[in-house]
Amino acid sequence: MQTVEDAGVVQIEVLLGRLGLALEVVAAGQAIPGSYWGEGEAGVIGNTVYVRHDTPVHSLLHEACHVICMDSERRASLHTDAGGDDLEEAAVCYLQILLADALDGVGRRRLMRDMDVWGYSFRLGSTARWFDEDADDARAWLRRHELIDADGAPAFRLRT
Repeated sequence: MQTVEDAGVVQIEVLLGRLGLALEVVAAGQAIPGSYWGEGEAGVIGNTVYVRHDTPVHSLLHEACHVICMDSERRASLHTDAGGDDLEEAAVCYLQILLADALDGVGRRRLMRDMDVWGYSFRLGSTARWFDEDADDARAWLRRHELIDADGAPAFRLRT
């Protein structure tokens, strides 16, 4: 599984900065603040995503996309549990795949394989099949909230 260290902290900081988010890297072996899933998995508090160098890139992007996809009221009190409904969760998954293309050496296909290995579960059996064949609702949700443009590219903004 590709980690924050593999992808490079600097390019991750640049990407999150474009989105109005901050990245905080904690020391090896330390607990990650705001981590819902625990050991090694990214955490969120407000507009900050917390990681270690061994945090999987898919985890970092997933938590960042939760922050992006929630409204400003929820974001203001965000600590650990992003909440949201099933459709928002699908949109988060879809957007994290799109954002993987903004990281050199990562890309959507690699990220989707890592998501499958981690255990993401989609009704068509794989992340790639879901993304390619069954994610119309997630795309529509992202479009409705102006988080992707008409061509399906990320808008690089937070939901208002």
